[in-house]
Amino acid sequence: MTDLANRIARRFGSPAVVIDLDVVARNIARLQAACDAAGLANRPHVKTHKSPILARMQVEAGARGIACQKLGEAEVMAQGGLDDILIAYNILGADKIGRLGALLRTTRVMVCADNPTVVAGLPEAGAIAGRPLGVVVECDTGRARAGVTTPEEAVSLARDIASRDGLAFEGLLLYGPEDAVAQTQAFLDATLAGLAAHGLAARIVSTGGTPNLRDLGRIVGATEHRSGTSIFNDRMMMACGAAGLADCALHVVATVVSRAAPDRGILDAGSKTLTSDTGGGLDGFGLVREYPQARIARFAEEHGFLDLSACPEKPEVGAVVRIVPNHVCVTVNMHDRYVAVRGEEILGEIPVAARGRVS
Repeated sequence: MTDLANRIARRFGSPAVVIDLDVVARNIARLQAACDAAGLANRPHVKTHKSPILARMQVEAGARGIACQKLGEAEVMAQGGLDDILIAYNILGADKIGRLGALLRTTRVMVCADNPTVVAGLPEAGAIAGRPLGVVVECDTGRARAGVTTPEEAVSLARDIASRDGLAFEGLLLYGPEDAVAQTQAFLDATLAGLAAHGLAARIVSTGGTPNLRDLGRIVGATEHRSGTSIFNDRMMMACGAAGLADCALHVVATVVSRAAPDRGILDAGSKTLTSDTGGGLDGFGLVREYPQARIARFAEEHGFLDLSACPEKPEVGAVVRIVPNHVCVTVNMHDRYVAVRGEEILGEIPVAARGRVS
């Protein structure tokens, strides 16, 4: 691919974010097949790619709806023709409620909530839309992020949702730790029993995470799964065993612009291109495919500092390389476009349409 990388750099400049649509399609098909085999609906999380074009590829392959992390992402996806959208985030504030109501008028959309304050504000969106807003209760089964922390809280919040005009209780949203299937199952079983005792049922039990694909189907009662990173993969997914190098569909094409010392090089891709996310403790800030012993040791905003001390062969100034990012979701959000390829063929550009939609 070195020739292709050079052609991309000449045509589009560097750094450039490149996706191989053959690998993308293979990753989409693999996820869909895994969900089908587990008897789960596939609801891919578009926060990774932020593109209605790629989301449509996922739906055409069999996905039943999509997940978004923020309202702005959902608005872009709806404008791009996507429907059946789950926004996996607490939505608060008059501005967002107004936007949510406008979106609900034309699009099937659900949101999640993990506290009564959020729930209390949501009926206004249903009133604006003239139809009920579906709400799922987000549950924390050990990851210690958002979510209610006990089955009793989940049942209480579900009852609150079900009691309100303009809202419909739809189910539960989970993102359990990769090593806590039994803990997640116990939480879910207790919550479902508590719901049944109050005449409620969870139409949706949505599990999540690309690393959790290894446990797909092991949570009894789950109905769907949300996976985002699996469409592209990255060093984090390689490190946790969820992907191999051949599964990495996205690379940053960058150029070595300086070799000011024998064991040091400078890339034209710094923290504004690759992100300073360590990926949970990975060594360096990306994998240089042509020089795997090289370390992207540190960043300035526009400079990536290469430690070449372990490289038997070292790149010269002008060398064009491909980098697998530590965390592809953050990398994508810093760029306006993908350069799309199939194998050695350059196809053109795809906009990162929901880039920066963080509200």
